[in-house]
Amino acid sequence: MSTTTIRIDEDLKARVAVAAERAGKTAHGFIVDAIAQATEQSELESDFHQVAAKRLARILATGEGVPLGEVRDYLFARVRGETPRRPKPRKLRT
Repeated sequence: MSTTTIRIDEDLKARVAVAAERAGKTAHGFIVDAIAQATEQSELESDFHQVAAKRLARILATGEGVPLGEVRDYLFARVRGETPRRPKPRKLRT
């Protein structure tokens, strides 16, 4: 494991100490966990944007998609425990 030095102002350092104590962790453990959580969130967002970009490219290439209202109705039905048919893509109006 390597060592990294960070500089934080005194106010943030005090807030970290309080938050770490509430969480039952050392300030070091709290900071390491926060960095790991922020890193994971950044990676998830990057993955999400990559998937979205691929889907948009497919929509633009084919001109096909599913209207938002149909997507919404499908998802709400799923949330209610129903098993609706997936909406089919079709040519969208431009």
